[in-house]
Amino acid sequence: MKNLSRKFPMTRLRRTRSKAGLRAMLAEVNLRKEDLIQPVFIKEDLKGLEPIDSMPGINRFGLDAINKEVKEIVDLGIKSIAVFPVINEEKKDSAGLEAVNKDNLISIAIQQIKKEFPELIIIADVALDPYTNHGHDGVLDESGEVDNDASLLVLKEQALILAKAGTDVIAPSDMMDGRIGVIRESLEEAGFKNTAICAYSAKYSSKFYGPFKDAVESAKFFGNKTKDSYQMAINNIDEALHEVSMDINEGADIVMVKPGMPYLDVLKAVKDAFGMPTFVYQVSGEYSMMKAAIEKGWLSEEVIFESLIAFKRAGADCILTYAAKDIASRL
Repeated sequence: MKNLSRKFPMTRLRRTRSKAGLRAMLAEVNLRKEDLIQPVFIKEDLKGLEPIDSMPGINRFGLDAINKEVKEIVDLGIKSIAVFPVINEEKKDSAGLEAVNKDNLISIAIQQIKKEFPELIIIADVALDPYTNHGHDGVLDESGEVDNDASLLVLKEQALILAKAGTDVIAPSDMMDGRIGVIRESLEEAGFKNTAICAYSAKYSSKFYGPFKDAVESAKFFGNKTKDSYQMAINNIDEALHEVSMDINEGADIVMVKPGMPYLDVLKAVKDAFGMPTFVYQVSGEYSMMKAAIEKGWLSEEVIFESLIAFKRAGADCILTYAAKDIASRL
């Protein structure tokens, strides 16, 4: 028998890439509509909606318009929204006390949305920056520093107000030490044992949040200050694992990494280390950066979908993204 010398590769990985059907069948990671969470901004005393200049395609909604927007989200097959308030300036003070007003804007909005869409999962932010006249996530001490323990007293009351309004998932984003334990204990004592907590566990002191500050109209209050004393240093990953471990031990049901794309290594490390339900937030700066490049024709629309696949590949169970509606319409 003639000895044939091999002049071709025995293994051709391109075989399984040759047809769209095969590529879909063999995809290791897939993105579903159920993986997407749409953030929405609700503005006090606004009629209708108003565009957010720094976030193309994203709007603030008045109470008269929010249910129409939510219906569009629900009809697309998205199962969850994250709500953020934009309150009147005169209601902001140094202690963020409007956050614990049971009849505040976000409580009214949650009740209104839940009445029409009872199955929708509503995630509500717990932090004081939308409510303070200094733009920090907590209350300040006499020296002007954020007072961790004094802030906890307000944050636990804010969480209770949100739970009573019908929030399904309380999402503390303030980064105060011990806040998950305090909020969990408060919820349990008040009978909200089934109200979940999604902890912003690894939230970095990032420069990618700029457009969000515009969206909630806190940028002009915050000025050139930083949140470096309570949000995480961008250099650290071991610290992120420590933060996540603390939040899990204090009763968090879900943990989150924020921002997303610049912190894929953190996301993967968190998922690998703990195996917990893990969310990631594709923040305003990430979204606006891609949208600007798309509008300029420098990048294809598909780049946003690619970024979301990267989150899933790194271990994210769900993704908060301003592109949720758009992506869901394409899935």
